[in-house]
Amino acid sequence: MIKAAVVASILGGASAFAPSFGVAPTRSALQVKQDFLEAEPYWDQKTVPVNTAKAKAPHVGKVVSNKRIVGPKATGETCHVIIDHNGELPYWEGQSFGVIADGAREKDGKPHSVRLYSIAASRYGDDMSGKTTALCVRRATYWCPELQADDPAKKGICSNFICDAAPGDSMKLTGPSGKVMLLPEDKPETDIIMVATGTGIAPYRSFIRRLFVEDTPAAAAYKGLAWLFLGVANTDALLYDDEWQESKSKFPDNLRLDYALSREQSNAKGGKMYIQDKVEEYSDEIFTRLDTGAHIYFCGLKGMMPGIQDMLKGVCEGKGIDYDEWLKGLKSKKQWHVEVY
Repeated sequence: MIKAAVVASILGGASAFAPSFGVAPTRSALQVKQDFLEAEPYWDQKTVPVNTAKAKAPHVGKVVSNKRIVGPKATGETCHVIIDHNGELPYWEGQSFGVIADGAREKDGKPHSVRLYSIAASRYGDDMSGKTTALCVRRATYWCPELQADDPAKKGICSNFICDAAPGDSMKLTGPSGKVMLLPEDKPETDIIMVATGTGIAPYRSFIRRLFVEDTPAAAAYKGLAWLFLGVANTDALLYDDEWQESKSKFPDNLRLDYALSREQSNAKGGKMYIQDKVEEYSDEIFTRLDTGAHIYFCGLKGMMPGIQDMLKGVCEGKGIDYDEWLKGLKSKKQWHVEVY
């Protein structure tokens, strides 16, 4: 892999105190070359699988493992769940799977609706077999101010079903779906700017594993910069930090990390450090990279986008750029990728 000279950085000292909840495969698994699930050529997206399993005929996978991946002071519980699909649901990095929770809806007795989750593993899976996938899921709960406790009647049905799953349990999957978040692998020099809040980190884990962990054609060819921005509440809520640090130590010129910890850091105006504030700190460099062909990705709660778009609009105004035309240009060149929920 040819490496570009770019300074790697971690701000806020978050990594030094981040809990280690890694789910990386063993060294022996990494010794196998990952090239048996590639298109020909590997970057050709004409054969991306879509909707192999549908809601009326879902694929029934088996849970391999379910691991909490945040520390005790995190705001909520987030789990990394590995599911065996027996190689029957191939997918690409950046896609999503649907999950149908067991049971039926109370209001009409019909099956629960499909809920989509971004895939947190490369196409080869964490075990590199090509037969598993992984989801990064936060348990959705509702705090009742009157009860002063979580109200179980208002909890997220599907997220709790996934977070409660035990090894050996069945899980109904649909998909894979989506082509919006695919990597531009036909241009291996392309910089990839990844912006996430919380479990929106999932597709970027699949990107980073493909480019920096696995022995894939994409990894061999890549010579751009992958720059990850992750926004969470505090250090204990950081997701997969040990994996990012390991990859950055091996490829310091190609992987860059910046965290926005809203309850531990302050922005330039003295307020809480949110994801848009961290991105704004590097707005000049980001705009320059976008001008030269970088792709920018956004994934997380939909509430992240208004703040980010307002920030980008303000930066454009400061540079004398028409924001609407600038954004239109990125979209027309397929440099702008958004998946929010």
